[in-house]
Amino acid sequence: MERIFVAGHRGMVGSALVRALRERGDCQLILRSREELDLSDAAQVDAFFDENDIDTVYLAAARVGGIHANNSYPAEFIRTNLQIETNVIHYAWRYQVKRLLFLGSSCIYPRSAPQPMREEYLLSGALEPTNEPYAVAKIAGIKLCESYNRQYGTDFRSIMPTNLYGPGDNFHAQDSHVLPALIRRFHEAQQSDLPEVQVWGSGEVLREFLFVDDMARACLWLMDQPREILNKLISPHCSHINAGSGEEIRIASLAVQVAEVMGYGGHIVFDSSKPDGPPRKLLDSTRLRSLGWEPSISFREGLQRTAEDFIAGHPVNPMSYVFADVHDGRHRRDIPRIRL
Repeated sequence: MERIFVAGHRGMVGSALVRALRERGDCQLILRSREELDLSDAAQVDAFFDENDIDTVYLAAARVGGIHANNSYPAEFIRTNLQIETNVIHYAWRYQVKRLLFLGSSCIYPRSAPQPMREEYLLSGALEPTNEPYAVAKIAGIKLCESYNRQYGTDFRSIMPTNLYGPGDNFHAQDSHVLPALIRRFHEAQQSDLPEVQVWGSGEVLREFLFVDDMARACLWLMDQPREILNKLISPHCSHINAGSGEEIRIASLAVQVAEVMGYGGHIVFDSSKPDGPPRKLLDSTRLRSLGWEPSISFREGLQRTAEDFIAGHPVNPMSYVFADVHDGRHRRDIPRIRL
């Protein structure tokens, strides 16, 4: 039976990968918490691969965060992610792991890249300044996989997801990405009966979102493809593949939908003095879709699942809380219209 190591299995993506692999039921999962295995420590990673006969690695471990976190901790973002990638990829090669999948990010592409962003746009222009250190680390991970493949003949693959969301997301008040940050903000406003919620930026930028369980299925789908099939789509110098939903939403509209799902009926105010990030971030996922993969979870359904996961960890008075019903477009009780 295939022995699979999911690095970062407690994170949003890693936990989704574990769910998908357990549902398939044809492998033995090797899982280690951060307390059991510090992936930034080369000696610990060396010992782990030496003691375990690993066939396949899903490298989902990373330090991640939103604009505030990237601006506040640039040194930690680049250093920690470079350490994790270097250690896992190197020792996967040394201990003859058959296949590895490195999970990157859409921030690897230039800020002004043509839309939708194709894989070959990598390194064609300047990166978005607000998350450049993180993006550089992710680019290095792609190039590590490519370099080991070229020099040692390994089968190390890379997939670049768009903005992911879902159960297990980071809902930190300041360091999370935009969607979980909005869920928490509107939840707190609804519970405190605040008259308005402030959202960073102009609200005019566009973002693409993919539900994390769809991403997990994309990862398994990509890893199931024979190498000779992938070689027809990619080259040694451009080996990564994009994964996105293909649908964009304006941040202002996103805020309204989150407010509706969370049952908040106050004002939404956009603070244009705060950074927006890139104006658009839409991936071209033609290559992955040509292999037969398609997302299956609608944005509204995924949003409700994510909100329910958040509420499960933040109990509230059930008489004062309500979710919008996404199945028939009705609410379980009336929610005041959002005023913009």
